[in-house]
Amino acid sequence: MQKRTPDYDNVFKTMKMKHKRLFVSVINDVFDRDYPKDVKVEVLPSEGYLTENETADGSKEIEKQISDFLLKIGGEIYLLECQSYDDGSMAIRIAEYAFIVARQFAVWDIGHATVPMPQFSVIYIKRTDKTPKTTTITFAFPDGQTVDYKSDNVILENLTKEYIVEKRLFPYIPFYIARYEKEIASEENIEKVIEELTYFKDEMIRLHQEQELSNDELIDLKGFVNTIITHIANGNKNEERLVNIMGGTVIETESEKLMRRGAAKMIVELGQEDGLDDVAIVKRMQEKIGLSLEQAMAYLEQYGKQLV
Repeated sequence: MQKRTPDYDNVFKTMKMKHKRLFVSVINDVFDRDYPKDVKVEVLPSEGYLTENETADGSKEIEKQISDFLLKIGGEIYLLECQSYDDGSMAIRIAEYAFIVARQFAVWDIGHATVPMPQFSVIYIKRTDKTPKTTTITFAFPDGQTVDYKSDNVILENLTKEYIVEKRLFPYIPFYIARYEKEIASEENIEKVIEELTYFKDEMIRLHQEQELSNDELIDLKGFVNTIITHIANGNKNEERLVNIMGGTVIETESEKLMRRGAAKMIVELGQEDGLDDVAIVKRMQEKIGLSLEQAMAYLEQYGKQLV
């Protein structure tokens, strides 16, 4: 059984809540659409689905969870399901989504009902020998008729970094680094990882300057990348080096932000009392609390003035 990865799920959920606009390009790419980037996107409410888990004795159990992402653009409904592991219940979960949509958008009259099925795709963050290229639900009817409800899956490991940037598939960027999970976790050579992260950082900054990414989108995307890095590295020697490439910090609670600000203020004040110059104080903030150069300089300006 594969390791559960709640951080992947949390990043995806946070991204869909805060930055649904970024998923328009994903819809265009996956479903061959041509929606403008500013098209109205509606996130639909959804109920629980069923998921299959393996118990300690090797048997299977079914649990109820919350669906990932139902979107409505114009008259079309789309389902994006983000998966970090192979799940035997995926097809039945997609079928359940279809009936969630049916309950909301079915059209009926006396003796007849039309049930609209959402277009769907499963996005696999990681790939194993069991990862399917397609997901198919076969509806079997009492008279012997069968109908296949089928869609190609998106396997992120098959996409290059250049393709992701060219197509503006921003929601994929935080998960791209999962293909190097073994190297990062085992503290092997990570020069390729550094090269890839640097590429994404530079391209996101470029697209921000060209106003294709807002301030919040850029900051959050970098934070999402760092959340995935810290999940994989789990505190090993690669973590700080990789997180510093993107700059900033991982997703923080308000209490964590307050603690970081307090630590920065203390370092600035103690550093100035000890006669350290600005360069030394900035370096100390970077080393002690993992700030980027830009953040450390901002804190120096904010708190250092109080001692002048």
